[in-house]
Amino acid sequence: MSISRKDLCVVYLLIGLLGLVGTWGNNIDYFFSGLGIAGVNLLFWQETLANPASRSITVDILCLGIAAITWMFFEARRLSMRGIPIYVFLSIFVAIGAAFPFFMVHRERTLARLEVSDTAGRLSRAELAFLGALGLLIVGYTGLALTR
Repeated sequence: MSISRKDLCVVYLLIGLLGLVGTWGNNIDYFFSGLGIAGVNLLFWQETLANPASRSITVDILCLGIAAITWMFFEARRLSMRGIPIYVFLSIFVAIGAAFPFFMVHRERTLARLEVSDTAGRLSRAELAFLGALGLLIVGYTGLALTR
């Protein structure tokens, strides 16, 4: 099944918004702790070391993050995209789960200007079903995480 660039941008935008709400819906509690920006950052990073699960997911996200940021630099240069420092800043200081999908929207819009086709690519029905199910699980987990 062909996927249009416009539809893919909508999906990336929704993922980015979910990443922003899901992370900052939790992060905002730190800012009401009265510790100041330095104290908030110190407490946040200390709590990422709290248990094996938090350490594992933190290392996983940091490794994925440096790979994604490296790719963003190369891809932005390849496509002559501007504004890459904004996405890097947002990845580090806001949430890579929001910044990377927003970068992907920018990339798709750039590709749409450079290429004749409005098609981003093709996915099988099984791949679409898998991605849809995975997306629903992530939405569910994010909802659960925001209620704790």
